[in-house]
Amino acid sequence: MAKNTYTDIDLQKAQQLSKEPGAVLVDVRETWEFEEFNEGGINIPLAEIREKRDWLVAYQTIIVICTNGVRSKVAAMDYCRVPEWAAKQIFHVKGGIIEAE
Repeated sequence: MAKNTYTDIDLQKAQQLSKEPGAVLVDVRETWEFEEFNEGGINIPLAEIREKRDWLVAYQTIIVICTNGVRSKVAAMDYCRVPEWAAKQIFHVKGGIIEAE
């Protein structure tokens, strides 16, 4: 069985992709960070990504973002390990939100 891999993208590409049908932007920062400022999408803090995985089952494209790209990379790697998600497209916003500022 082939292992799924994620693709690094920039914030602009993430914003475009997240508008497509079947796509979701997942912000893995803490809730207070998301409430302070976000790029949209849904908030699933990194510590909760496994217990809230069922939130993402319906989506074919998953775009993961955080502040600087560290937490989102961990989440993207974790999502790539889900055998049932082998056909999903997983994207990681390299550099995170601050890269675009």
